[in-house]
Amino acid sequence: MSGGERSSAARRSRSAPLAPEAPIALLPEDERRSVLVTGATGYIGGRLIPRLVAAGHRVRALARDPGRLADASWAEAAEVVRGDLEAPSTLAAAFEGREVVYHLVHAMSAGGDFRAAELEQARNVAAAARAAGVRRIVYLSGLHPEGEPLSKHLASRVAVGETLLASGVPTIVLEAGIVIGSGSASFEMIRHLTEVLPYMPAPRWVRNFVQPIAVRDVLHYLVRAATVPDDVHGAFDIGGPDVLRYGQVMNGYALEAGLPQRPIAPLPVLTPWLASQWVNLVTPVPRAIAMPLIGSLLHDCVVEEHRIDAVIPPPPDGLIGYRQAVRLALVRERSGDIESSWRSATIEGAPSDPLPSDPKWSGSTVFEDARERVTDASPEAVWRVIESIGGERGWYSVPLLWSVRGLADRVAGGVGLRRGRRDPDRLREGDVVDWWRVERIDRGRLLRLRAEMRVPGRAWIEFEVTTRGTGAHYRQRAVFLPSGLSGRLYWWALVPAHLVIFDVMANRIVAAAEGGRR
Repeated sequence: MSGGERSSAARRSRSAPLAPEAPIALLPEDERRSVLVTGATGYIGGRLIPRLVAAGHRVRALARDPGRLADASWAEAAEVVRGDLEAPSTLAAAFEGREVVYHLVHAMSAGGDFRAAELEQARNVAAAARAAGVRRIVYLSGLHPEGEPLSKHLASRVAVGETLLASGVPTIVLEAGIVIGSGSASFEMIRHLTEVLPYMPAPRWVRNFVQPIAVRDVLHYLVRAATVPDDVHGAFDIGGPDVLRYGQVMNGYALEAGLPQRPIAPLPVLTPWLASQWVNLVTPVPRAIAMPLIGSLLHDCVVEEHRIDAVIPPPPDGLIGYRQAVRLALVRERSGDIESSWRSATIEGAPSDPLPSDPKWSGSTVFEDARERVTDASPEAVWRVIESIGGERGWYSVPLLWSVRGLADRVAGGVGLRRGRRDPDRLREGDVVDWWRVERIDRGRLLRLRAEMRVPGRAWIEFEVTTRGTGAHYRQRAVFLPSGLSGRLYWWALVPAHLVIFDVMANRIVAAAEGGRR
């Protein structure tokens, strides 16, 4: 496609009025399938499953930790089973009786030899699908140019697609570019880069062409892939109607958000590695996720063939243009109606072990900071404050000290405080709350958060409320299991700050409950 052709395509962006998403039609009984979804806790998987259910498919979700899906909106409508894609012995039962398998697991934030891990997972999926007599595998890959060197992450996705295509099971690989939707990492990166910087020094690839696609159009193709004929097999490009330079993508966001367009100066010396450090500092997207996103922008990534139209026609109202997709994402974010988010992705290097029970601490060095308060507020009032902690509401503590620690974590390549939370009022197991993750929630009684910031050890904070007479007994506990001398020095260095932060936190949480008591 020539530059002139790309510019013409960009001008064909539709400006259709913003409309709610069309409901998923219930399929006739003979078109309904038994489906398995891997990556159910991810951004796409979490949105796909309720649409598959609405279409009438019998859905099973595979998860290493099924508890993370216990509070999903679709949890009662789908079966959730335990399984590990790197442990073949755990897969046979999950794949048994399934006609269609969606493979939606990507090592977006993984370190180490992630390519080997992704290929091992793909080989295990292929073998389990073949053994179970699966009729169709569907995989979501990345749009990429042919015959050019690719980034490690994009090359790994291509290799996974090729592995599944060679499985002997009919397979559809959908290759999508930048996905635009509320909660997507690509959208967050575009939004924050544009909002934070009045002038954007940018890598030279900011002039490369990309073809964004709205998340609801990605879901359109995924849902309909379950019922294509068994003889359909291959990789298919999918993209929205607009082909834009990446700089136009950022300024298109600015126009929809009511911001001035930003001057952009391409800098040849800003390497992908340096660019990912910059994104890590000025957006909520951590370096581990920013790096593969940036790697996908090193070349023009546009749809080169339209064979998908003969297999899965576009939506009846047409594909959604880039600016309309931005509008839809902004409406959803402002309303708080975010179905799933990149924030749910596990960050490589973050602690993942659950909090050991107290008896197991025997013989280990453990640091604790425990606070208790008795209040006339009801346990329900205290719980409402506890469950809404973090994100826009903050931490009921000393904002300056909290912000300094968050900035230090970002500089160190950690997640910092900008991930926010999925829902401002309710939490579920596995949810992200800034640099914490919900490890356990007993609604109305206990909330335990596991730290995912960069620390020399493992850290948790726990909030508990019980009834005390006509009021409530509030307990707050920070726990730190240090790793070596550096962990001990880290805790001791922060003791003065903890004395202030945790005491103020306990006082203000109780005060907030008393102020809003019911």
